Amino acid sequence: MANRTMTRVFTGMLLFLATVPAVRAQAVDLSTAAVVDLSHPYDAKTLYWPSAAGLSFSLEVLHSGPTPGGWFYAANRFCTPEHGGTHLDAPLHFGEGKRSVDQLPLRQLVAPGVVIDVRAQAAQDADYRLSTADVTAWEAAHGQIPRGAIVLLRTGWEARWTDRKAYFGDDTPGDASHLHFPSFGTEAVRWLIEQRAIGAIGVDTASIDHGASKDFSVHRVAAAQEVPGLENLTNLTALPARGFWIVALPMHIGGGSGAPLRAIALVAR
Repeated sequence: MANRTMTRVFTGMLLFLATVPAVRAQAVDLSTAAVVDLSHPYDAKTLYWPSAAGLSFSLEVLHSGPTPGGWFYAANRFCTPEHGGTHLDAPLHFGEGKRSVDQLPLRQLVAPGVVIDVRAQAAQDADYRLSTADVTAWEAAHGQIPRGAIVLLRTGWEARWTDRKAYFGDDTPGDASHLHFPSFGTEAVRWLIEQRAIGAIGVDTASIDHGASKDFSVHRVAAAQEVPGLENLTNLTALPARGFWIVALPMHIGGGSGAPLRAIALVAR
């Protein structure tokens, strides 16, 4: 009964929010919506930025087995850097004095989503960057991007996950100077922020900047306007161009510049 009540409340909230001009989007009924997991699991295969030498995810078993009382009990301890696996970049990551993970408004992390597909372009150019022309072409086909939306970029790179060289474009230990993978372009992100007042951006590659970037200009432009980034997403191929909501809730790290992220999409059907 409690679960059904919570579902009705959350569904009602989404139905209400879908009528608010700032976040207007297709309503999603949780009783029928498809729930798509957009996060890779954290485990021994999790990929971290190449220059983060020696840093990875670790899980230490503290206890797994019977207790003196006769019942089974399991508990672990884990350790991970903020920026690895499917995670959120807070504006603080590239913006001095900007919001940390715990300071981000939840409104930016629970929002209508859209997917811009550049798989064809990325297949021809591993350094491809989303252009403003790509965005306006998407809008011509699918309608205007809602204010407050989370804009996801589908490059097809999620299929390369766990293959370090294929995913990053290089696998030189401790060296991030020869990376090649597609992502957002600076001018496209600036346009999305200024013209559509988006809430966040996300991508199925290792960074919201393309791999060959040396100045991380997308990070800096987004951070300056308090727009977080979602990196190393997966299952974007399961999403339509629009008509869904994103729930992207990071670990609530006080003062964090980033955090592990469990993101889901709620797709109307």
